[in-house]
Amino acid sequence: MLVKNLKRMKRQVERIEGAPEGEKFNFFPTTFVLPQEYSLLLEEFKRVEGNWIMKPVGRSQGKGIFLFNKLSQISEWKQNSKWVAKTGTAPPSAETYIAQRYIQRPYLIGGKKFDLRLYCLVDSFSPLSAWVHRNGFARFSNTAYSEAKQDLSNTFMHLTNHSIQKTASSYDKDQGVKWGVYDLRMFLLTRHSSSEVGKLFEDIQDLIIRSLLSVQQTMIQDKHSFELYGYDVLFDQDLKPWLIEVNASPSITKSNEEDHQLKFDVLNDLVDVIDVEGKRSRDEKNVRGFDLVYHGEQVTSKSMIGCHYQTSSLPERF
Repeated sequence: MLVKNLKRMKRQVERIEGAPEGEKFNFFPTTFVLPQEYSLLLEEFKRVEGNWIMKPVGRSQGKGIFLFNKLSQISEWKQNSKWVAKTGTAPPSAETYIAQRYIQRPYLIGGKKFDLRLYCLVDSFSPLSAWVHRNGFARFSNTAYSEAKQDLSNTFMHLTNHSIQKTASSYDKDQGVKWGVYDLRMFLLTRHSSSEVGKLFEDIQDLIIRSLLSVQQTMIQDKHSFELYGYDVLFDQDLKPWLIEVNASPSITKSNEEDHQLKFDVLNDLVDVIDVEGKRSRDEKNVRGFDLVYHGEQVTSKSMIGCHYQTSSLPERF
């Protein structure tokens, strides 16, 4: 439902505040929900050539994802997805998919594609209260990126999911395929000015806030609950960030010890923000690795994603 709410919010902002404000919601690729919007997908597909990515909404770890650039590939998918080929309609058992225009010219490091996994803690939707963690990681592919048509089916090149990449013959389980966001930010500063890098992370933080605002009215609010979201973000060669998806209750399975430490710190810091022991003063704007970015209104436009903070020591039992 995220894409439907984003589209609705964009239209609402354009109507009330004008087109320039609506353009601030242009951080998600052209997306359709199938089977409901299948005819709209066909119209867009015929209008503009390019690659598309298809993802089932009810699965994880990259299962069921594929890329396509021909209508014949959609026809094959329809048959395999229990569609009624003659009428083009879907029976009740048809699985819901998201079809997104594939991001062209992704930013590459070492010739390889990557995306970011960032963490956002929402401890209230009424009023909206959101915290963004300074840590996170970049997930790299094992194979050098190519836009050649014959490489479109190479999942090791196009999909950065760790569950897929770890099955590659070149995968090194000790080294892994992840980079901490701090290391990524430092690397970007060797290629771009500090203002450019700062704006990139400010734009990422802004899309997190806007995505939450778009669903705020549809969420059932319970003052005794909270949610940790895993944001998947990709940016292109123009340093424009794109929201790929948002994961509720993201996986905390480790891929190596560095990954274990990172996720332990996120969860440890989360407990401090939730504060079941009542030790907080409740006016803090920073709790360990979490920075308060929205509380009824935007707290700050400056993004601390990828910046240093005092991490915890991993207890011996872990």
